[in-house]
Amino acid sequence: MASLERNNKILLDLVRQPGNNVCADCGAPEPDWASCTLGVFVCLNCSGLHRNLPILNRVKSIRLDLWEDSLVEFMQERGNSTAKTIFEKCVPAFYYRPHQKDCTVLKEQWTRAKYERKEFTGENSYYQQAYSSADLFEAILWKKGKDNKQFLKRTFLLSRKDFTLKYFIKEDSKAPKAVISMKDLNAVFQPEKIGHAHGLQISYLQDERTRNLFVYHESGHVIVSLFNAIRATRLSYLQKKHPTLQTNELIPQITRHCLKEGYMEKTGPTQREPFKKRWFTLCSLNRKLLYFKTPLDATELGAVFIGTGGHSYSVSEFSGRSSRGGRWHCGITLQTPDRQFVFMCEMEQEQREWLEAFTKVISKPMTPEDYSNEATLRRGK
Repeated sequence: MASLERNNKILLDLVRQPGNNVCADCGAPEPDWASCTLGVFVCLNCSGLHRNLPILNRVKSIRLDLWEDSLVEFMQERGNSTAKTIFEKCVPAFYYRPHQKDCTVLKEQWTRAKYERKEFTGENSYYQQAYSSADLFEAILWKKGKDNKQFLKRTFLLSRKDFTLKYFIKEDSKAPKAVISMKDLNAVFQPEKIGHAHGLQISYLQDERTRNLFVYHESGHVIVSLFNAIRATRLSYLQKKHPTLQTNELIPQITRHCLKEGYMEKTGPTQREPFKKRWFTLCSLNRKLLYFKTPLDATELGAVFIGTGGHSYSVSEFSGRSSRGGRWHCGITLQTPDRQFVFMCEMEQEQREWLEAFTKVISKPMTPEDYSNEATLRRGK
């Protein structure tokens, strides 16, 4: 019993040390589990990923399980920081390192890449070449139809040479259905929205409107490799576009998550039109609020640029019930130089989250590129 208590105390002291106090794989705080194989501390979710891999399946709770002296000594010798110098020695700058709230396929493939395939130890460059070194990356993906819910196989070809992503309707097609420039391309995993664990949303500008492609691949390895190949190509494009900027300044621009998305009701420009339910997406990086009829629409219905408070943009809570047919009554007023927008949320929690998201964008200083985007969007109206 004395040995058991001593070992538990040693583990609890170890997990409080810098480096060990966050999950070795996703950065979640206060990990309660550990890999006896690797000597790293991980969170509950990542411990499940370790358990599913044959070579990593020895995981234990640092609070509930019995630890032998030899395993405790191994944890003392290793720890997260030491393991990181081994398994994350050569992670490319563009490679996406998943966080606690990221989807399972990103975290699973990150775990497999580090420990199973040993992609970043510097000893095996074979797997990295597919998304890091090759000028072309080809994959056959299931793509949702533009006007229906059916997913069909399409061939995608990513080129770092000319900074494009093309897709073809048939494998032997000579001409692509679309040629997408890296200039405005974004890729983000959306498994819940798409209805597949490996669902990826690819967005880009077509005739000044945002166009969405919803795709997936049965292999998590393939879809995550494509995602990182897109990030590699985007970084190369940005480095050519901004030769004076450092790589660490460009990394946040490679791909972006939306700050907030969900349904709200929206009325028209005169505010006398009936409210209609729309799916909204707010992005902090490009300062755009996009709206669609449904989450899986191929093309936006409209876009609103969100500037700063010093340029006549503001947001406030709107109280009072609408008489124009709206079912929801938690209101938001968004003021822009051109007009006032009124939105309705279903719940107060949603209203608070949207208000916080709008406020965050409005309080962020604008860049020269933001001013250009604002002018372009206002000219198009």
